[in-house]
Amino acid sequence: MTTPSSNRPAGMIGFTIVWIGQLVSLLGTSMTNFALTIWAFEQTGRATDLALIGFFFLVPLLIVSPMAGAIVDRHDRKFMMMVSDLASGVVTIIVLILYATGLLEVWHLYITAAISGTFQTFQWPAYSAAISTMLPKKQYARANGMISLAESGSGIFAPVLAGAILSFWGLNAVFTIDIITFTVAIGALLLVHIPNPQRTEEGKESKGSLWQESAYGFRYILAKPSLLGLQLLFLGANFMSSLGFTVFAPMILARTGNNELIFGSVQSASAIGGVVGGLLMSAWGGPKRLVYGVVGGWIILGLMQSIYGAGQILPVWLVAGFVVSAVGPLINGSNQAIWQAKVAPDVQGRVFAIRRLIAWVSAPIAQLIAGPLADFVMEPAMQEGGALASTFGWLVGTGDGAGMGLMMVFSGLMASLVVVAAFSFNVVRNAEDLLPDHEQMAEETTDAVDLGETAQLEGA
Repeated sequence: MTTPSSNRPAGMIGFTIVWIGQLVSLLGTSMTNFALTIWAFEQTGRATDLALIGFFFLVPLLIVSPMAGAIVDRHDRKFMMMVSDLASGVVTIIVLILYATGLLEVWHLYITAAISGTFQTFQWPAYSAAISTMLPKKQYARANGMISLAESGSGIFAPVLAGAILSFWGLNAVFTIDIITFTVAIGALLLVHIPNPQRTEEGKESKGSLWQESAYGFRYILAKPSLLGLQLLFLGANFMSSLGFTVFAPMILARTGNNELIFGSVQSASAIGGVVGGLLMSAWGGPKRLVYGVVGGWIILGLMQSIYGAGQILPVWLVAGFVVSAVGPLINGSNQAIWQAKVAPDVQGRVFAIRRLIAWVSAPIAQLIAGPLADFVMEPAMQEGGALASTFGWLVGTGDGAGMGLMMVFSGLMASLVVVAAFSFNVVRNAEDLLPDHEQMAEETTDAVDLGETAQLEGA
């Protein structure tokens, strides 16, 4: 469909155009990240340098998130997405110039990662909030499934394409393609009409200084028990799951004697699972009661994570990896659709930014715990004659990787238990019934205004 005012594509057609642009951009970004990972490791041979790149990307993103959400709500969502894409393109151009002139060093990537993380903070809340104004409620879960599909698809094709391009044309060609993909994303945004949200009572109440508006997301979530309950579900489940998945790669490598082919095969199976899950969610749209998609998906993920840890052969890992990634779009798409339906569009930037801040805070905490726990406690305990070997050896075996496998088993079970416990609370189980849709609230406000105007006329 098109809008009469602008004759630009809108609705699902408009969203699909934006989605294609973002898909192309994501593919280019993933290719660059893959190529730079190889380059950086070749320069230093240290995994710590690669971890620091991720650290410098994540920390500014978390710090800036509250303010970014407020800025997104103050400005046009399409413009904020374009700014984020443009900034990422400029960063890639800077890296290209440094590499082409022979000046690029690993520490430069820390700075560019921090810049990218800062501007990426605007992308997700703006993209998520745009869905609420472009599409009707029944399309939310389908749109979020398409976003998951794009993320998983890039995970499959980016390493293959980047590897081929590096072999024939080198790193400069990867950077150049990445820059072109950013222009595609910006061009797609220019083509479509993304409506700005109508002002709601919640939006008016949230007005204030930038600092006050930045804190509004916290106040909003705390004031709504059902949204808080859903967020605590994700906080707890993410933390428990991350304790295991942090040691996923070293577990596979330790159990297989650093067999890169097996590790790559498991990663590919996981990426394919994500694509299948995204396709299914895009076509299906999720269950009628979306909270069942959140809870059911998390329970399946936790149980399959446990199977991951207990498995000691490739077929088990392939199946587990496929299923874990396949339910990801169901979990995230269902949850996102609930929030998009319940949170007023003109405050979604602030609220969604805080959502991500709370959810992602658990990841670095879990990583800090999981590494030492694996190296100094679980791995020694699961060697032959270790403190836990006789008790759990039947489940995960003994030797290298067994301790990390046991961590995955227990963390997966704990993630499932956290979700079941959260679902036992009425505010989570019936969140969709207890919270009115923002469209319903807007209609009631309009009706109240109309009645007030009628009463004034009659009184006159």
